Amino acid sequence: GLEGGAKNQFSTFSNFITTINQKKEGIGNRNSPTQLVIPNIKNVRDLPPICLDVRQKQRMSIDTLPQELKAPFPPEPSLPTRTKTVKDFQDDVEKSKASGDWKAVHYFYSTTFDSFLEINAAFKKDTSSPFNTVEDSGIDAKFVNVVYDALLNTPQDVQKSVLKGIINGLLQEWTGPRTKDDLRAYCILLQNPQFSNTSTYVIYAHLLRQIAALTEADHHFLVHWSKKISQKRFKQVVDRLLQFISLRLFPAKPEEFPPMVKCTWWIPSATKVLALFNAANSLISPPIISYTDFYNSTLDHIDLMEEYHNWQCYGNSHRFSFCQYPFIISIAAKKVIIQRDSEQQMISIARQSLVDKVSRRQKPDMNMLFLNVKVRRTHLVSDSLDELARKRADLKKKLKVTFVGEAGLDMGGLTKEWFLLLIRQIFHPDYGMFTYHKDSHCHWFSSFKCDNYSEFRLVGALMGLAVYNSITLDIRFPPCCYKKLLSPPIVPCDHNTLVGICDVTLNDLFQIMPELAHGLSELLSYEGNVEEDFYSTFQVFQEEFGVIKSYNLKPNGDKISVTNHNRKEYVQLYVDFLLNKSIYKQFAAFYYGFHSVCASYALLLLRPEEVEILVCGSPELDMSALQRSTQYEGYQKNDLTIRYFWDVVLGFSLDLQKKLLHFATGSDRVPVGGMADLNFKISKSETSTNWLPVAHTCFNQLCLPPYKNKKELKQKLIIGISNAEGFGLE
Repeated sequence: GLEGGAKNQFSTFSNFITTINQKKEGIGNRNSPTQLVIPNIKNVRDLPPICLDVRQKQRMSIDTLPQELKAPFPPEPSLPTRTKTVKDFQDDVEKSKASGDWKAVHYFYSTTFDSFLEINAAFKKDTSSPFNTVEDSGIDAKFVNVVYDALLNTPQDVQKSVLKGIINGLLQEWTGPRTKDDLRAYCILLQNPQFSNTSTYVIYAHLLRQIAALTEADHHFLVHWSKKISQKRFKQVVDRLLQFISLRLFPAKPEEFPPMVKCTWWIPSATKVLALFNAANSLISPPIISYTDFYNSTLDHIDLMEEYHNWQCYGNSHRFSFCQYPFIISIAAKKVIIQRDSEQQMISIARQSLVDKVSRRQKPDMNMLFLNVKVRRTHLVSDSLDELARKRADLKKKLKVTFVGEAGLDMGGLTKEWFLLLIRQIFHPDYGMFTYHKDSHCHWFSSFKCDNYSEFRLVGALMGLAVYNSITLDIRFPPCCYKKLLSPPIVPCDHNTLVGICDVTLNDLFQIMPELAHGLSELLSYEGNVEEDFYSTFQVFQEEFGVIKSYNLKPNGDKISVTNHNRKEYVQLYVDFLLNKSIYKQFAAFYYGFHSVCASYALLLLRPEEVEILVCGSPELDMSALQRSTQYEGYQKNDLTIRYFWDVVLGFSLDLQKKLLHFATGSDRVPVGGMADLNFKISKSETSTNWLPVAHTCFNQLCLPPYKNKKELKQKLIIGISNAEGFGLE
C-alpha cells in the first residue's frame, strides 16, 4: 500500500476537504450526505428502504419506481476513444517490471483515473452503447480487476497519480442528475484496493459521501450492478467498508484522521453505501456472501443501548443510529440489546406491581416480583397452560418454576428443565399438534382443525419466555417459521390484520417437505402436455382424521385444469396453501403467544435466521472450546482427574456430549456467544469416589469427585448423565 511518501502526500489534504465542503455548501443540500431515515416508532410499517426491509428493494424494478424517481436519462457525453486491451496493459506492466521504466503504465493510470469520462472510456465494454439497464452495467470487469491487481505493485508516483485523478473526479462541478457513466465510475472506484490504506480515507470518505447522496433511482442501479461483481471482489469491498467504520470509531492513530467533529458524516455515509451492498447480496439466492459477513464486531464495544434508545426516541429525525441498519450489528450485540430491553421491561412490570400493592395498603410479597409457575410432572402441559393463562399479566416478570412435591429451588435449573420436558411432550407425535417430517428433520404445524388453539398459543409463549429469559430450546422448526414469526415484527393494533403470513416459495417447501417440493419442481420443468398427462385441477386434497377433504386453491379451482400456461400459478398457490392458509389459525395463535411475551421494538433488528439462533442456540458442539473456557474450583486444569475427564469427554459420541451438556447446564444447545458464554465450572466434590457426579444447572457447575482412574470416571459419568431428571437439595 501507500507508505512514507504516500502518507506525507495525503496528510496535507485539509485544502481538499475545504474545497469539497465549499462546493457542497455552494449548491445547497442537494449533494450533502443523505440523512439516514429511521423508522417512526408510532408507525412501524414505514421502514426505511435498504435499511430494515431490503425486500422492498428486492421487489423494486425501474418500471415500478414512483414517477418522481423516473428522471429522464441525462444525455451521455461523448467518451474519448481508448483502444488499450487487457493484453496490451499486461504487456506494458511486464515490460515495465523488466526494464524499470514505468512511463507507459504511469501514463495509463494517470489518464484513466483523471475523470469519470476517462474511467468509462477505459473500462466500458462498448463506448458507443448506453448500457442504461439494471441487467448490464457495461463494465469490463476483467479489465478492472487486472488494473487494480497490478496497481499496488506499481511505484508510489503511479499510485499517487491515481488518487490525484480520483480527487479531480470528485471535485467535478455537478450541474444536473448523474448519468449512467457517472454511476459506472462510482461502481469502479469503490473497488479500488488503495482505499484499504488509512492514508487514503479522506478521499474514500468523500467518495462514499457522494454515493450516499445519490437519488433512490441511482441507488437502484448501483444495487443491481453490484450483485454482478465477483464474490471475491464483493467481499473485499464489504470488508473495506467495515474496516473504514471500525477505524473511524476506534482509530489506532487518531492523528491520521480529521477531528471527529469535522467528519461526523463519515460513518453514516459508509453505512449507507454498505446498505446498498447488503441489498445487492439479498437479491441473489443463494446470497453472494453470508449475511454474517456484514457484521461489524467493533460495534459490540460501543454503547448499544444508547444506539437503541436514539433509534426509538428520535423517530424520523436526522439523528443517526446503527439500529437503522441492523444488518451491521452482530447477533451477539443484538442479544445484548434484547436482554437489556427485557430486563428493563421486567423491572418496570415488577415495580408497577409493587406500587399497586402499596397503594392498596397490602403487604408486599417477594413472589409478586416473579412469574411463578407451579406444575405437577404428571400433568405438565395442562398445568403449564392453566398457569400461563391465569398469569398472563405477569408474563414479562422473571420466570420461576416449582415442581410440586420436589424440594428444588429455582435458580435457573428448574426453569431449564421445565422448558425441556414441556417441549418434549408438546412435540411428541402422539400429541398431534405438530407433524415431524423425517426427510427434513423438522416439525411443522398440523393442519387439523380444532375448536381451541390455546395450546399453540402456549408454544408461542414458551418460545417468547425462552428468549425473554435467555434460555435455549431444542425446537426444530424450519427457517420459514421464523420468517412468519416476524410478519409483522410488531403486533398490529388492528386485530383484523392478518399475522404470520409471508411470501413463501418452493425453496421454503423444500426445507419442510422435500419430496413434495421435488414433485412440484418436476411439474414446472415437465416438457410434455401438463393438462393431458397430469389431469390435475386447482385443488388440494388432505386427510383429516381418516377423511379425505378437498380445498380449492382459487375460486372454482376444481373446474380449472392445470396447464403448461398456468402451472407456475398452481405451484405458488399450492405452496401458499400448505405454509400459510391451511395452518393460519394455528400459526396466528402461536404468533400471538410469542409476541405476548416478546413484544419489543428490538425484534425489528432481527433477521429470521437470528430469531432461530436466539430461540434454539446452535446445535454445533465444540467440546474443545468448552475445555478452553472452563473454570475450576478445587482443581487445577493439569490435575490428573481433570485430564481423565477431558480425555473421556472428547472421546464421547455426540449423543453423550449432548447429555453431558444437558446434565451440567439444563440444555444441550450452545448459546449465541458460543461455549465461552456458558461459564462452565468444574468443582471438586469432597465425597467418596463411589458417588456419582452432581450438577448445579443454575450455575452451569459440575461437581466431580476425585476418581482414581479414567475407567471409573467414565463409568460414573455415563451413569450420571444418562439418568438425570428431577431435582433435590443436599
